[in-house]
Amino acid sequence: MKILVDADACPVVDLTVREANKRQIPIILITDTSHVLNRTDAQIITVEKGSDSADFKLVNLVEKNDLVVTQDYGLAAMVLAKGGRALNQNGMIYSEQNMDTLLFTRHVAKKVRMAGGRTKGPHKRTKEQDEDFLRTLQKILEGNI
Repeated sequence: MKILVDADACPVVDLTVREANKRQIPIILITDTSHVLNRTDAQIITVEKGSDSADFKLVNLVEKNDLVVTQDYGLAAMVLAKGGRALNQNGMIYSEQNMDTLLFTRHVAKKVRMAGGRTKGPHKRTKEQDEDFLRTLQKILEGNI
């Protein structure tokens, strides 16, 4: 098992790296050239800036039973199709049971925006969201989920 992080604007990179290193699990942070990551505690892969370039690199690297941290529903769907596991930044585990609803919601929101409408952005990140993420991550890494 390895952990791959869709690190473009990911709010839980530090938490994920800390937990991976504590358990000596390989961790790869994938970003594009519009984000600069300088770390010695994780492998960093930087790809050219482009539509979904980091996502496609991540999908090419993921293997069965790997864990991916991402807030991108489309990427999570591709990870699940390859036999990986996916977790969002708030501790929600992506699964076959919730993926259709998540993708449909994303589709509806995109249609609203394309028609000139507005959708609400994310709320300011809370300490509780970090705690929920960390709790779920730890359970996954301990084999309890």
